[in-house]
Amino acid sequence: MSNLTRWDPFREMANWRSMVDRMFDNSFWGPLANWTEPASWNLALDVSETKDEFLVKASLPGINPDDLEITYDNNVLSIQGEVKEDKENGDQHFHLRERRYGSFYRSITLPSSVKADAIKAAYDSGVLTLHLPKSEEAKPKRIAIHSEGVPKMIEGKAKDKK
Repeated sequence: MSNLTRWDPFREMANWRSMVDRMFDNSFWGPLANWTEPASWNLALDVSETKDEFLVKASLPGINPDDLEITYDNNVLSIQGEVKEDKENGDQHFHLRERRYGSFYRSITLPSSVKADAIKAAYDSGVLTLHLPKSEEAKPKRIAIHSEGVPKMIEGKAKDKK
């Protein structure tokens, strides 16, 4: 059995708009989505926190650590670098080219201050790891409560059930 649906021109326009939006969506165009600036890309980061430090990890496979610049200023951590493009030979024809090249830049604001002179960076197997120790005033402190004399006891009576 088939159902009849009343024609609604506004629903038709909404469907057309949805199709056009999907066509221009980044997931549809993939690497062509950023056609205005093809040589720039975003750097994905993992940022975690312990009571003593912030830990930042970035996957940067195939990048020479000498081509990275890491700065910390006023609670803002910045990482920038560049991946050089492999130049094509005259007799070489690519069937598929997905490896990224070009410059990248990423900055994040950390929620508390860091000891800038104690920041450590390591690069191993394509992963950049930054250890940013928190300053002493940024570390959580436990505040002890002192009471004078004996703590007062509160006495109560249970209600009688009737």
